[in-house]
Order: sequence, then structure tokens, then C-alpha cells
Amino acid sequence: MAAVILNPRRRIDGLDDSKKLSERKRDALFPLIQERALAWRIEFVEVEEIDRINIFQATMAGMRRALLALAPQAELARVDGNHLPRDLPCRGEALVGGDALEPAIMAASILAKVARDRLMAQVHQDWPQYGFDRHKGYSTAAHLAALRAHGPCPQHRRSFAPVRIETEQRSLF
Repeated sequence: MAAVILNPRRRIDGLDDSKKLSERKRDALFPLIQERALAWRIEFVEVEEIDRINIFQATMAGMRRALLALAPQAELARVDGNHLPRDLPCRGEALVGGDALEPAIMAASILAKVARDRLMAQVHQDWPQYGFDRHKGYSTAAHLAALRAHGPCPQHRRSFAPVRIETEQRSLF
């Protein structure tokens, strides 16, 4: 998760939904956003927290923590989607498709995606057999095949159905 307060006096050209940008473009925008924003925060949610409270609640908690860590504090939190985290430190507005509409959401989406991709490259160093550097943790066919071949590693969420099924099947033998 990430939160960004853009500086209206320091425009960042090229912002868009992170899914529409190439990896190269996201990587180029990443330091510009960090340099030109009034405030930014990247917040990772650990596997254990996701498994404990579920992915939706963990996402909401991560968004809230990212907002709380901003200095200066946000006056309005615009969140991509149709839900807002509870107990926001400011007013909030949920925007369906917000990552294609709101520049601050675009910037936060880019920071979050680049940070996650970099984390997956680091995770790949410890667990190369899973191909985290290629699929970035998404459940591609190659990722699911590696999960079947090697079983889950500590980075796999036990609450994710394919991991849960693989763990259960392995415990039978």
C-alpha cells in the first residue's frame, strides 16, 4: 500500500494507472514521485497479518497506517475502490477506478507496485525456484506449478486457496 500527497507546484508528467504503465516507466516515475510529493509512504502488510485478519482487512489496515504516517497529514484521503479504511485520520472518499482518475492515487499505485516488485525480486533471492522475480507473487500458471512442485515457502499466504490446498495435501503424506 502507498499514500501520496502531491505538491501542486511540482507537477509529475506521465502519471497513470500503474497497470497501464511499463515497468520501465514506473521505475522512472518512482523517484520523481518521492522527490516531488509533499509526503509519501509505502506500507507493507506482512503475510502473517493477511492470514490472521484476511486480505481485505489487511489492505484496509495497511492503507490506514500509510495515511497515519504521512507528514504533513492528509486532509482528504481518496482511495481506489468502493471501501474506505475505518478510523481514517481525515475525511475519506472511495473512488471506483480511482487509479485511472486521481493523480495522487496514480502516484500511490506506482509507488506500491514498484516497491512490491522490488520486494519480490529480493524474495526471489531466497526462493528462486518459485520465480517471484517474474510473476511478482501473482498466481500465474508458472507460480502455481512451482507451488505444486515445491510446496509453499514462508512467503506464501496460508489463507490463499492454492497454498492452503497444497499444504493440506502435503500433510496427508
